[in-house]
Amino acid sequence: MVPMKYMLTRVAILSCLALGLTAPVSTYAEKADQDKPIILEAEKVSVDDVKQVYDLNGQVLLIKGSIIVTGEDGHIAVDPQGYEFVDVVGTPEAVASFRQRREGLADEFMQGRGTQVTYDAKTEFLTLTGDASLKRLLNMQMLDQLKGWKIEYDDVKQYYRVVPPKDAKPDDLPTARAILSPRRKATLEK
Repeated sequence: MVPMKYMLTRVAILSCLALGLTAPVSTYAEKADQDKPIILEAEKVSVDDVKQVYDLNGQVLLIKGSIIVTGEDGHIAVDPQGYEFVDVVGTPEAVASFRQRREGLADEFMQGRGTQVTYDAKTEFLTLTGDASLKRLLNMQMLDQLKGWKIEYDDVKQYYRVVPPKDAKPDDLPTARAILSPRRKATLEK
């Protein structure tokens, strides 16, 4: 016969395991990114340290931890708490792009592109505008993909949204498209 204290311990362990297996797995933007320095490259960089504003022109590359933003021209403003607001535009030949590793699994990324990329590090809100696309990748395999004129992604709420242009007539609306993998299957593949 198994002593009562061992039975309780086994029940407690099994209960914890059962809870752990049924709890949803959430992954968010890489939290360590906030503590990393900003690396800026461009043909021309203008820095206003007092106002914490940076203007970049020509072949922009911004790296902050796992975040990589590219484009032709960019503007970065840093708020008093140290959060960045990034606004980068591309050209018809070279669109603006955004890529960030997600917290948790080592090989899960959000990757997007468009004519303009804006990212608010404080709210973890990404907006891609102009022939935009956004993908969620795991081990370089696409799990989710959105395409449309404007894509908004709230990383905190895990919320995607494709928005048409404000002045578009119903007959002229660009088609929005989404391919979304089932979360249960994606979690099992991880």
